Amino acid sequence: MALRPIRSADASLLRGIYADAVESQAPSLYSDQQVKAWAALAWLPGVLDRTFAEGSGWISGNDAAFAIRHPKDRLSLLYCRGCAARQGHGTALLERIEMEAQAQGVERLCTEASQLSRPLLERRGWRVVAPEIIAIAGVPFERYRMDKSLRHS
Repeated sequence: MALRPIRSADASLLRGIYADAVESQAPSLYSDQQVKAWAALAWLPGVLDRTFAEGSGWISGNDAAFAIRHPKDRLSLLYCRGCAARQGHGTALLERIEMEAQAQGVERLCTEASQLSRPLLERRGWRVVAPEIIAIAGVPFERYRMDKSLRHS
């Protein structure tokens, strides 16, 4: 699968992918109120700006999905448009993110996974460290702190 590095000019594209991913896929696992609060984060000024500007990441095939590490030992964002879900974009992005981190000397990656991304991460060898409850715009969400060792056995 073709991947390209994320560029600074991609911020609007990334926001669109993010919002589409949440609006098209989250309704199967989250309430309407949760979906609206979560999707709104894509467009709120300042929420994703630093991650987009300082993170390192990749965009997958025809702008279908993206993944960003920020800081270098944290998978901070992994989103795929609903029309491209379950077609290998997430797997390809995770492979690239993990390889790149390992090449840069990162021994362990961490993330906070949604109910949507947790199964994919677990299939790729990530483990749940602990569930946690957060609030987005006052709406509670359960997510999962996860990590993966990048050390060779």
